[in-house]
Amino acid sequence: MIGAFHQPQCVIADTRTLATLPDRELSAGLAEVIKYGLIRDLAFLAWLEGNMEALLARDPDALAFVIERSCINKAQVVAQDERESGVRATLNLGHTFAHAIETGTGYGTYLHGEAVAIGCCQAADLSRRLDRISADDLERIVALFRRAALPVIPPRELNARRYLDLMATDKKNRSGELRLIILQRIGQASLPVSVDRGLLEATLNEYGRN
Repeated sequence: MIGAFHQPQCVIADTRTLATLPDRELSAGLAEVIKYGLIRDLAFLAWLEGNMEALLARDPDALAFVIERSCINKAQVVAQDERESGVRATLNLGHTFAHAIETGTGYGTYLHGEAVAIGCCQAADLSRRLDRISADDLERIVALFRRAALPVIPPRELNARRYLDLMATDKKNRSGELRLIILQRIGQASLPVSVDRGLLEATLNEYGRN
């Protein structure tokens, strides 16, 4: 919400530094990786489904491939929309829910990637209620986040009203209207859209609560 746009002259990704991360931090990073498959790269999503165990085991070739593919995906989006006035907003799939989780539970309770994993599952549940994806699609998404050793159930202490209060400050909102990124289908996300309030509340009240 406050910041500057300034492109770096060089980015160096040394995969050896990943050996210093605790397992929980590595999994948290994978949440954003899975997101790329969900929003724009179905073939990558399928690759992740076939190679998640290698990533968790820190296989060097698997990690190098995932980092390169993720960088390509993000660079292609940012090149189209440097200042986030359009398609770049799709990178925020699940993040409106995630930011509410981080704020509502106190920063540090959930790592950012953990909150994003839950948020992506909530966004997928809402997409199912909007008839954009099927129940089988939702199960596929949740299962992949689980296999990445990530949480998929929202915190019990956040009810729908608290979620909505926290989500009201999201940067994608316009004129006080809540707008969310949803899945049009697996592998394609929407631009920020206004969604039926009743369906959103159903997701907040019901997903992961049973």
